[in-house]
Amino acid sequence: MDEIILIGVGGHAKSCIEVVELNGSYKIAGLISQNKIKENKLLGYPIIGTDEDLPDLRKKFKFALIAIGQIKSPEVRIRLYEMLIDLEFTLPVIISPNSYVSSHSKIGFGTIIMNDVIINANSEIGNNCIVNNKVLIEHDTDIGDHCHISTGAILNGNVFIGKESFIGSGVITKESIKIGNRCVIGAGSVIKTNIKSNQIIKT
Repeated sequence: MDEIILIGVGGHAKSCIEVVELNGSYKIAGLISQNKIKENKLLGYPIIGTDEDLPDLRKKFKFALIAIGQIKSPEVRIRLYEMLIDLEFTLPVIISPNSYVSSHSKIGFGTIIMNDVIINANSEIGNNCIVNNKVLIEHDTDIGDHCHISTGAILNGNVFIGKESFIGSGVITKESIKIGNRCVIGAGSVIKTNIKSNQIIKT
């Protein structure tokens, strides 16, 4: 079984660990923290270095997953993504076996599909995305790179989400609407009209 390292040691990393374990395609070799910390393990897995150690770790490991959450800003995840690509890590798609992903959909590399997600036909999800627990993505929906679709969101058919956007927990979108780049849609929002880029929508 191939080994993988996870970048991050916070709450989202704990959730990612579980999904990687359930997926069963990779053995977790260890985790990477942004800076040196006192703890040396997370859920039993060793913390084997910091971001600065990634060039050396690439000599030993091929596969990596960004396991840092994204709420308001995608900057940290984008920086790590670009670093890992430059170092020629392979960023696999990780899909929980408890989710349904249509064989007629496309999932970009470095994206994680958490538990109880449904992704229907002809939908496309970009690179380095988080699709969190209990999300429903209906047919013909297009999600850009570096997005986080948070817990329980419902994206109806033919929806477009621009890159680097955050869709909060429980958001519901009407079919065929477009949300621009770098938007933050607050938890529980019901989106019935198009949203331009760089907008913050609060409930």
